[in-house]
Amino acid sequence: MGKNVYSSEVKWAVIKDKMSGELTNREIMEKHGIKNRTQIRTWMRWYKENQIHRFDQPIGKQYSYGHGPEWENEDEKKNMQMEHLKMENEILKKYLELREELKKK
Repeated sequence: MGKNVYSSEVKWAVIKDKMSGELTNREIMEKHGIKNRTQIRTWMRWYKENQIHRFDQPIGKQYSYGHGPEWENEDEKKNMQMEHLKMENEILKKYLELREELKKK
């Protein structure tokens, strides 16, 4: 049995679902095909510790110097960073919406 490989899109979708608070870990696992609850905890820890470069890190690959994958060119790096920031922005907007809803209750 090999290790599971999840795309960065799946990892960000899991973070978004978890931050929304609308789904349980079990529901998130079923929705995204994740086999272990600790995987969600690991991704949340990376997000909270601002280690977002790890979402693109291959299994078993430890970046000791550059803290992230090597890019073929600067445009590719900037595009990936922009995508990460867009996803993070969506997550933060959802969090603020939920916080406002809870304040009203």
